[in-house]
Amino acid sequence: MPNITVELLAGRTIEQRRAFAQAVATSAVELLGARRQDVRMVFTEITADTVANGGVLASEDDSRAGVVAGLAQG
Repeated sequence: MPNITVELLAGRTIEQRRAFAQAVATSAVELLGARRQDVRMVFTEITADTVANGGVLASEDDSRAGVVAGLAQG
């Protein structure tokens, strides 16, 4: 039984998470031979001030400002 943990910046829609879950489950079935009903995913939403890339908080990283702003607008 594959147990998959997905960490995402908060702001993804339910439709995006649903589509992602379906695509990953399909891949697990095809590539790992898992039964679809045994593919388990947990989504953990993080905020831009609780994750850092290269030592810079995502909320303070100008190169990520567009992504963070886009998620905040929903």
